[in-house]
Amino acid sequence: MIKKKYNISVEATLEVIGGKWKCVILCHLTHGKKRTNELKRLMPDITQKMLTQQLRELEADGVINRIAYNQVPPKVEYELSEYGLSLENILDALCAWGAVHITKVYGDKFSVLEDSILNDKLKS
Repeated sequence: MIKKKYNISVEATLEVIGGKWKCVILCHLTHGKKRTNELKRLMPDITQKMLTQQLRELEADGVINRIAYNQVPPKVEYELSEYGLSLENILDALCAWGAVHITKVYGDKFSVLEDSILNDKLKS
């Protein structure tokens, strides 16, 4: 393995969970196993190609597990790995900061947030 140099450790974090979709995927997986089509339904703006790519990258980094069932038709589910579960506090903090930011920019956060299980924590 080639040794890589980072200027700051957050670079390593962003290398794994950075980008538009990875944190969203991980947040959905904090609520349990999901099939690809469930994730696609929860994130209608993501393309199938991008979803597949992001899932493969997260799996390669050991953050999620891909569970393939030997059946017809084929069934595949994704879940957070034990290593991925260690990101839960980070994801919660990102969501909380995002809610504060939305309120600062738009006033009422619920006027711009979709009705989703992921936003239930913000209602209290």
